[in-house]
Amino acid sequence: MPEPILVTPVATVVGGHRASADDYQGGVQAVIRLNPDYPLDSVQGLEEFSHLTVTWHFHLASPGDVELHARSPRGNPIWPATGTFAHRNHRRPNQLAISYPRLLKVDGLDLHVTDLDAVHGTPIIDIAPYFQAMGPRGPVTEPTWPGEMLATYWADAADRPM
Repeated sequence: MPEPILVTPVATVVGGHRASADDYQGGVQAVIRLNPDYPLDSVQGLEEFSHLTVTWHFHLASPGDVELHARSPRGNPIWPATGTFAHRNHRRPNQLAISYPRLLKVDGLDLHVTDLDAVHGTPIIDIAPYFQAMGPRGPVTEPTWPGEMLATYWADAADRPM
């Protein structure tokens, strides 16, 4: 077994979503507040980018949530059972996620974003600008179930059924 890696969060989510949800993640603004001990020039130039690559921890999950076996996404039997590493949820071993929120503005060490699917209080492990040149090369393929499952994922949160 490899040695554990010690990681210190670089920021925390302030505002935005207050509870975890599977869908209706769109249209909610939040602040990624960097640790106050970072110098202001650590974000210099970031305002020129439209999107960020944000790595964050599912801090509301517990290690007992991890499932290292094939299962149907969201427990829906119409979708095929797939292994742990074919999912993007908190049941992964390190309970990490990557999101690509839109950067609205930089205000000191506060990064104002929208379309971040982390919740208030989420520890941010890393932040980087999104570079198109670093995105996927060649055609992107996937089975049909992710599109079906995520059909309303980025729908506006204000439209969430009660």
